[in-house]
Amino acid sequence: MLLGFRTRLELNNRQKTLAAQHAGVARHAYNWGLVIYKQAIESKQKLPTAIDLHKRLVAEVKKENPWYYQVSKCAPQQALRNLEQAVKRWRQGLNQFPRFKRKGVRDSFYLEGNIRISGNRIKVPIFGWLRCAEILPTTTPKNVVMSLRAGQWYISFKYEAPPPQVEKTGDVVGVDLGIHHLATCSDGMVFENPKPYRRAKRRLARLQRRVNRKQKGSANRKKAVAQLARAHKRVADIRQDSLHKLTSYLAKKYRVVVIEDLQVKNLLKNHKLAGALSDCGVYEFRRQLEYKAQLYDCQLVVADRFYPSSQLCSRCGHRQKIPLHQRVFRCERCGLELDRDLNATINLVKWYLTTCSSRGSYACGDPSGGAAEINSAASYGSLKQEESSSAGQSSVLSSVA
Repeated sequence: MLLGFRTRLELNNRQKTLAAQHAGVARHAYNWGLVIYKQAIESKQKLPTAIDLHKRLVAEVKKENPWYYQVSKCAPQQALRNLEQAVKRWRQGLNQFPRFKRKGVRDSFYLEGNIRISGNRIKVPIFGWLRCAEILPTTTPKNVVMSLRAGQWYISFKYEAPPPQVEKTGDVVGVDLGIHHLATCSDGMVFENPKPYRRAKRRLARLQRRVNRKQKGSANRKKAVAQLARAHKRVADIRQDSLHKLTSYLAKKYRVVVIEDLQVKNLLKNHKLAGALSDCGVYEFRRQLEYKAQLYDCQLVVADRFYPSSQLCSRCGHRQKIPLHQRVFRCERCGLELDRDLNATINLVKWYLTTCSSRGSYACGDPSGGAAEINSAASYGSLKQEESSSAGQSSVLSSVA
């Protein structure tokens, strides 16, 4: 199994300067290639490939800019490959047309060659031995990517590793994301929302005012910008940490995880809730859960987008609309009073057992059955064979009812 690893680097001044030079050359090659693409599109000519661009780069640009020879040739080559992929995605309608890169904004570069790892050190071409902030996995990566974030350099690479073996203690669980709580599970487990941006909002505003008061181009403004970037990085790190803990817990413990098919773009159009939803990381939650479900042999099921999980009574099935500010679901028919998020998660489990499980989602390695028949992006990985699907339904229904 191919896994990714990313860690912070502890560079000295010479290595930081060399890393900045590599990032600058990669940025220059990317912007130069983007100009060539724009000219070809305007003149309706055939778009060049990354190989064609690199040949022109060697013949035209390197002679005029000798500082290209001070860095590894892999940095500009990979930048042109990335540009070619970005243009292809634009032509396929997947992304917008690529824009010019700016200095200090997502600086990164690519290196390959003789790479070795020893403890918390890694040896890469041109740089030599680099010290990392943690122990590295015992492997021999073929290439690495170094990136700059909030004034700190990071290194990332891929490596082959055996799939982790975990013992599942849970069967089926429904998960509902919220604003007050990060996630509520059908078994009663509640994950609190740290709300990192909301807590740091006043400090971020104060740091932003400091940046605005500084003169552009001055050293004090650079210091203020760096301080603001570190504050934003802390907010993002807190959000990522909480999401990683949540998704790892779900993928390791349960055999089946049922979530709602949320349209994040449409939800963010509500300006009253956009800030709170972004602070939860709704899109990032699903992205992490998708790849961790494959990693830990868990089945991820995405419920039908139009299934009214929050409007149905989990006891009698009566449907009624409740306002968003009402956090307790009170059934008008049977009188059930339950937290609205917990009620929605129980409905998700019942939807799975009545809609997906009866179609064979418990079958090992059956790509035609189960949730995949309802939602093409629903099933990930395989599920162990159960003794009886009807017995499993009755046992889980009795536990969530």
